[in-house]
Amino acid sequence: MYVCEFKVRANAEQRRAIDEAIRTAGFIRNKCLRLWMDVRGTGKAEMSAYCAVLAKEFSFAKTLNSMARQASAERAWAAVSRFYANCKQGIRPVGYPKFKKDGRSVEYKTTGWRLLDPKRIQFTDGKGIGRLKLIGTWDLAQVPTELIKRVRLIRRADGYYCQFLLGIEYRPEGTQDPRGDWIGCRKPKVSTPTRAPQRPQPSLFEGRRKATEASPTAAVSEAKRVIQSTQGQTAPCQTAPQDK
Repeated sequence: MYVCEFKVRANAEQRRAIDEAIRTAGFIRNKCLRLWMDVRGTGKAEMSAYCAVLAKEFSFAKTLNSMARQASAERAWAAVSRFYANCKQGIRPVGYPKFKKDGRSVEYKTTGWRLLDPKRIQFTDGKGIGRLKLIGTWDLAQVPTELIKRVRLIRRADGYYCQFLLGIEYRPEGTQDPRGDWIGCRKPKVSTPTRAPQRPQPSLFEGRRKATEASPTAAVSEAKRVIQSTQGQTAPCQTAPQDK
């Protein structure tokens, strides 16, 4: 899936409602995990059915959207299935599923939310989140609603974010099937192939040095040439007059 992320502008009441939805999603995940620990043979179907039981038993769980409850149960089953896979493959540590004390996201599927315009979204479940303004550069005006498979609300240190998971596969430029380019997404920077560094040309002195080291005859010739050039630059010596 392709992820488009926006920052959310919300007031204090909406932030409290988002925190409540995140706590409820974590509660359902932990309860499904406890069911797997207590009841032998619990699978994905049993966890999904257990969400309806929790909605009847706890009023705060009923206010969360039904598909959001199913998504929380799927998170619990993802931890269990990963544990089973590690045991079969012999991976250590096996990663036994653990309870989460501090969740940071809640996930909705295809219901419980409505996109009013490319920069506004409304959550229609019983948590009372309401309308949120989206801040970002992604263009959702050209994206059909059917392609939005999931919507996440994430709490981070610098604020709240909303992610849209699109049911498309993005491929960079140069591929034969560039799906996802038409939605106006920012394209990643593709590194261009660089030329191999060229070896610098050896200097004249280096060439002479290598030639001298290669053969002794060349070394003798080079020494004679240097001596001749030196004699040509110096003044001729004057001999002293001989006594008669």
